[in-house]
Amino acid sequence: MKKIRVKQVRSKINRVKDQKRTLEALGLRKVDQVVEHDASPTILGMVNKVKHLVSVEEVK
Repeated sequence: MKKIRVKQVRSKINRVKDQKRTLEALGLRKVDQVVEHDASPTILGMVNKVKHLVSVEEVK
């Protein structure tokens, strides 16, 4: 399965609770923090929900 690298680039301050919880579920707690996940449909859906707060790249 492909891996993706997710980096939080914007703050979760003044965001709705749903988006804050999604970031925490992805393992992101601070700006500029990077985590790697498998590119499963669940993870991709979570990333899509907070796409304005994160950057995503594929790991080779």
